[in-house]
Amino acid sequence: MKQNLKYAIIAVAIVVSAWLLGRAYTYKYRSQDTIVVTGLGETEFASDLIVWNGEIVVETQDVASGYAQLERNKQKVLEFITSRGVAVEQITPSGVTVKQVVFKFVNVYKQTEPVYNANGNYAGQRFTGYRLSQSFSVESKDVDKVENISREISALIAQGVSIEAYSPSYYYTKLDDVKLSLIEQASADARMRAEKIADNAGTSIGRVASAKMGVFQITGANSNEEFSAGGSFNTSSRQKKARITMRIEYRVK
Repeated sequence: MKQNLKYAIIAVAIVVSAWLLGRAYTYKYRSQDTIVVTGLGETEFASDLIVWNGEIVVETQDVASGYAQLERNKQKVLEFITSRGVAVEQITPSGVTVKQVVFKFVNVYKQTEPVYNANGNYAGQRFTGYRLSQSFSVESKDVDKVENISREISALIAQGVSIEAYSPSYYYTKLDDVKLSLIEQASADARMRAEKIADNAGTSIGRVASAKMGVFQITGANSNEEFSAGGSFNTSSRQKKARITMRIEYRVK
């Protein structure tokens, strides 16, 4: 009697184990019954904000006269910019005044050169004068005007202004809108791809199991810039291209 009960318990245990294994296998199979696709969203746009940086330089033997010369050159730079249609200050639609041309602190460097004796041995440093510099920045939505100003910098040099200017940087003030639009575009592209795959397989897609957004890439339009794993952010090109991907996993019905 006891022996029969033992066999019965073993038999029940085997049946329950088989049922549980079967359930686990079925669940695993169903959980893997998905379609994974990557959708792409991209668009081109023109920058609506330009930033142009430069530095006025004066070399002198006397700091006081250097400051005076720097101030005169600063005024020439301001006149040069405003004469070409860019206001130093701009009133925004909300009535807030924004400075478009900003001059930063004056830096003073004491310049020296090495001195060597008749035997060619180092004998110390000799004072050669002072180098005064003041950097400035022009930030404006008048992209065309500031771009032209940066190209006409030789006119200031002809006036005796020693200036070091850099290439403009270009930005777009509505990137959040672009990003949201691209996410929507990439998601729609992913769904279209998934539906095509499912249709060819004789089935259909169901709810989204998971979604992952790729990095936001901004490169120059019509350029061969490489994408970065952390995302690209081009500031050297006025015309730009934005790109984003969406990796979406769909359940299959």
